[in-house]
Amino acid sequence: MELSVVMPCLNEAETVETCVRKALGSFAEHGIDGEVIIADNGSTDGSQQLAREAGARVVPVTDKGYGNALMGGIRAARGTYVVMGDADDSYDFTSLMPFLTELRDGADLVMGNRFKGGIADGAMPPLHRYLGNPVLSFVGRLFFRSKIGDFHCGLRGFRRESILRLGLQTGGMEFASEMVVRCTLAKYDVREVPTTLSPDGRTRAPHLSTWRDGWRHLRFLMLYSPRWLFLIPGLLLMTLGLVGSVALSAGPIHVGDIAFDVDTLVGTSAMLVIGFQAVLFALLTKVYAMEEGFLPHDRRVQRIVDSWSLERGLVVGGLLALAGLVGLVASLVHWQGHSFGELDPRDSLRIVMPAATALIMSFQMIFASLFVSILAIRRRSHPPVMDPAEEAADVVDAAVVRVAGETKTLKLKVDADLKADADEESKDPAETA
Repeated sequence: MELSVVMPCLNEAETVETCVRKALGSFAEHGIDGEVIIADNGSTDGSQQLAREAGARVVPVTDKGYGNALMGGIRAARGTYVVMGDADDSYDFTSLMPFLTELRDGADLVMGNRFKGGIADGAMPPLHRYLGNPVLSFVGRLFFRSKIGDFHCGLRGFRRESILRLGLQTGGMEFASEMVVRCTLAKYDVREVPTTLSPDGRTRAPHLSTWRDGWRHLRFLMLYSPRWLFLIPGLLLMTLGLVGSVALSAGPIHVGDIAFDVDTLVGTSAMLVIGFQAVLFALLTKVYAMEEGFLPHDRRVQRIVDSWSLERGLVVGGLLALAGLVGLVASLVHWQGHSFGELDPRDSLRIVMPAATALIMSFQMIFASLFVSILAIRRRSHPPVMDPAEEAADVVDAAVVRVAGETKTLKLKVDADLKADADEESKDPAETA
């Protein structure tokens, strides 16, 4: 079978029959060998029976959620290609050929673009049309260097085997973002075709929640991009904190009528520590995601991990700790110079804060080095222990096979001898003489 159209369904009795008939009509019009699958997520309004009567195959999916329903339908699909779309009659299932044409041409994922194809009046709330979808799609393009203009279009086609190979994990509305992101990271052939969006045919409220599902999309995009979540903010904070701490350690800084003194030094030291921690988190997250297969292998990160051994991390952490201890000793000497009495914070903090910052960063470096070393431990698969009964059975089976082979060889030899004797007897006596 070439094409399976998968529609997630939860109480879509008003529109599911129309969607199924449109898809089947497109099959008949273009000579497509296909099927329509309704991935039912627990409908209670009779959607299942209406879909069957219209000619669809209904697949029940017990795990709740948009992504779970779709994955249940995709796994049950028999087609080489799959086109997914909502069963609310907002997408035109009579226009499947642009998707199928690109898939036949070798694409792994073909996304619909509603902004290029056209959005009818009332089909999308203004908040989604002018803020939510454009912003989230921009974030997706920025974080993952994707060329897709509409990350959340519900009408899309893909090669079934390619999507199953990714092992998609999300079960909610963020499934739409995960599919695009994982295909992009896997270097799949991702293309885009214009599609239209019409007002849905339902009288009930949609399942989509603007703020909850929007946050779930944004959260997924951030968690799958440690560079933008941790590394870039961390480097920015580290740079500002380091420059500010070095400058303020020498004395107050005046900018016009504004004076930056030791209170600002405390803030810049905190920025330095937080930024350093964020950079370490970016590395740890990337290593963990690579080891578990959530993110593809990154040669640059691998080179850092290979060069950053536990011993080197301990040495760097030890040097930072030594610098911090030297600073603390200097602060004690400074205190002794004042007979261990009251100190001027503007002088003492310029010694204590850099020392305390170095100590904090030293322990961060040591702990991170230990954790990277733990992540680098490879899982080893040892050979299974052989059960004595199974081992004896294997020996008997091998003996039976060997005896059977010897018997067959002996039989072939006897047959050859008998044939030779028969040929000898059949010769002319004169010729034999």
